[in-house]
Amino acid sequence: MEQNLYLDRGRLEEVKELVQRLAESLDIASLKANYAELTEKTMEPGFWDNTESAQKTIREQNNIKSKTDVYDELMEAIEESEVALELMEEEEDEALYDNLKKDLAAIEKKAQEFKIQTLLNGEYDMNNAILSLHAGAGGTEAQDWASMLLRMYTRYAESKGYSVEIVDLLNEDEAGIKSATIRVTGPHAYGYLKSEKGVHRLVRISPFDAAKKRHTSFTSLDVYPELDDDTEVEINSEDIKVDTYRASGAGGQHVNTTDSAVRITHIPTGIVVQCQNERSQIQNREQAMKMLQAKLVALKEEEKKEKIEDLAGNYSQIAWGSQIRSYVFHPYTMVKDHRTGAEVGDVSRVMDGDLDPFINAYLEENAEA
Repeated sequence: MEQNLYLDRGRLEEVKELVQRLAESLDIASLKANYAELTEKTMEPGFWDNTESAQKTIREQNNIKSKTDVYDELMEAIEESEVALELMEEEEDEALYDNLKKDLAAIEKKAQEFKIQTLLNGEYDMNNAILSLHAGAGGTEAQDWASMLLRMYTRYAESKGYSVEIVDLLNEDEAGIKSATIRVTGPHAYGYLKSEKGVHRLVRISPFDAAKKRHTSFTSLDVYPELDDDTEVEINSEDIKVDTYRASGAGGQHVNTTDSAVRITHIPTGIVVQCQNERSQIQNREQAMKMLQAKLVALKEEEKKEKIEDLAGNYSQIAWGSQIRSYVFHPYTMVKDHRTGAEVGDVSRVMDGDLDPFINAYLEENAEA
């Protein structure tokens, strides 16, 4: 046991050094001071008179707290493990050692999650995320794949404690969906999910093929941040085309008899957004305009702040580029990310929302780049 304790002490020292380096990079002391200032601000009379400003302050508070709380919890757990190690050097208790091994593994896992969180320092990384799925060519098979991805991202979001709201959904009568847009709400939702933007490829024996042949299907995913209400994006009225249509439910059934759903096309870039989840056409239009603004901001970020008017005709290429990830169900099982090389052999686990290996690898690689 003496040798094991020596190795465990080394592991604990390594993880402690990692956490302390991360704390320095974040400047935890300044974050805590900033949090205290924001707390005082929330107690001022009339704080909630301006709801938008108040909510922005609360979000900033939550963002800071999500970092400082993890740091405090990690340092407390490390100190407790240091005490436990000293105790076990005096008393060789197997039961205590088993608990130490479990605690140390949990600390290492949480420290790695903390490391990933420190990489989320983009301008919009702390924002909520909007995800839009579009089935590719291939009919029912592709539409079923789109619905599988919708479930996967919903499961991922729920596992992180995020809330998910369907903004727009176009079902197919036979199976699957043609397109879907969801809002994922929670701290750093965009920061984590931005890495999922691109084309996702499925290889499997199609359940819709009587000959049981292997099929390849594609679905594109667009990810962009939900903007704060005070974010200004100039959109000329002559640059957009607005269409209205009837909102529909599952299987194409009409849920109302008025043209309340709204589709907006941004002519210079070809960006299309649509919304049908609100009660009125006015509300759907407002929501669709916010989505369009967010997409234009994300597009500007991706193109290194180039002028939007110089991007005409390029958006379809961005959305429908080569696949970023392949999901193979047959003749073997594997999910591989073609950007980072990250692989997972358990396809079911991934489809149930375990995307951390891919998201973490992407964030780490881009931070190093």
